[in-house]
Amino acid sequence: MEQTRFIENKQTKSFVVAGMMLGMFIAAMDQTVVSTAIGTIVSDLGGLDQFIWVTSAYLVAEMAGMPIFGKLSDMYGRKRFFIFGLSMFLFGSILCGTAESITQLSLYRALQGIGGGSLMPIAFAIVFDIFPPEDRGKMSGLFGAVFGLSSVLGPLLGAFITDHFSWHWIFYINVPLGLVAVILIIFFYKESGVHKRQIIDWSGAATLVLSIVCLMFAIELGGKSYAWTSPVILGLFAGFVLFFTLFLAAETRASDPIISFRMFQKRLFASSNLIGLIYGIPFMVAVVFMPVFIQGVFGGTATNAGLMLIPMMVGVTLASMVAGLLAQFMSYRSIMLIHGTILAAGLLLAGIMTAETPFSFVIIYMVIIGFGVGASFSVLGMAVIHEFKPEQYGTVNATLSFLRELGMTVGITIFGSIQSHLMTAKLKEAFSEAVQNGFAGHLPDARAALSPETRQHIPEAVLGKMTDAISASITQTLLWALIPAGLALLFMFFMPGYRLQTGKKRD
Repeated sequence: MEQTRFIENKQTKSFVVAGMMLGMFIAAMDQTVVSTAIGTIVSDLGGLDQFIWVTSAYLVAEMAGMPIFGKLSDMYGRKRFFIFGLSMFLFGSILCGTAESITQLSLYRALQGIGGGSLMPIAFAIVFDIFPPEDRGKMSGLFGAVFGLSSVLGPLLGAFITDHFSWHWIFYINVPLGLVAVILIIFFYKESGVHKRQIIDWSGAATLVLSIVCLMFAIELGGKSYAWTSPVILGLFAGFVLFFTLFLAAETRASDPIISFRMFQKRLFASSNLIGLIYGIPFMVAVVFMPVFIQGVFGGTATNAGLMLIPMMVGVTLASMVAGLLAQFMSYRSIMLIHGTILAAGLLLAGIMTAETPFSFVIIYMVIIGFGVGASFSVLGMAVIHEFKPEQYGTVNATLSFLRELGMTVGITIFGSIQSHLMTAKLKEAFSEAVQNGFAGHLPDARAALSPETRQHIPEAVLGKMTDAISASITQTLLWALIPAGLALLFMFFMPGYRLQTGKKRD
């Protein structure tokens, strides 16, 4: 009945691991790689009013596909759906590079997302299929590090490739890496031919996809392209409520639901997923806004500011690998509480930064935040499957991946809106005399302070006020990010004291 088939040959294991890591790396990287290239893409293809779809189409398709592919991999095998997902992702990548309009690019990004939705949850499931318990902590740490690293590396790589080559190559670069991954998995991964027979919950899958689409576009378009009270946004929120209600009804009737609510009766699974849903929010807030702080306050190019994410990458990588190893000796709860406290401390330190904060201190704060977040990428992946059988690993991991991506995407949209409103308020306060004289429409655009060329032409007094507004809006947003970090800490106390391998309680 089980799919587990441990691979004894170390060289074969290495090839399989390399293939999975490559596939997961390019899928996770493409969640964020477009963010720093979108300006160049829009200037080339046009569609300034539609650029939001380039990122949203990928994320929506990816998130919607995760629980579906997780279930299918449990039913028919990991290998075929990992290869299918990787092939779909590469096909979408090639099409993205050939796009001649923003609409085409958005459609091709959706194809990419469909493929990407299979890669991350199935990769984590394969790790637990082919490695014995004593090696799972180390491998989970390694895979968690790859996921966290690629999420941070995306914006930096996107900026570098766009500046030095062409935006088309942020998609084409996936092809050689992906082909190597396909070859490695085809030739070296041998899985058991025994799988659990299940029934596909098509109604649950369809209503889940539709509800996510409505929610994502309501959040993305609200307050930007349309007013929050406009019929379009209200209709999208109504659509989300309708389809999500239908999804819940479908799942209660399905004999084999896409997301089994029975799984949430297990306290470790439920608490780990709740943590995964909100823990990535402060991480994405730091990834997005810390480079902007550095660029706006200290000056420099976007690429140079992006390079400052490297300290955070170091923290994420070390924490993920260390936490994976510690899981054999400490409970998941203890590890997460330690790192959750470190994350809160890092956010608090970053939240009290000012324009006078030494640059070296900012780097240290970024390392602390990265170290606080990194453990979640390995520990939660181990915790969610702890009480389940191998034939359920795909579904279990897909649920965590889905909720984590949902939290990150919705969270950064919300906190982006918070930072934008804070920025406007700070600028109005700084230039209150102009506002009082009726020149509110001519307030300086703070984005001008992000360009080294433009900064040189801004009067020192004006630049100082703009810099203070950028600094204050970002640091206050980081302080707001303490709310999801605090909630995550609260949920960690609900985790039972299990650790990897033995399943015995330690604390």
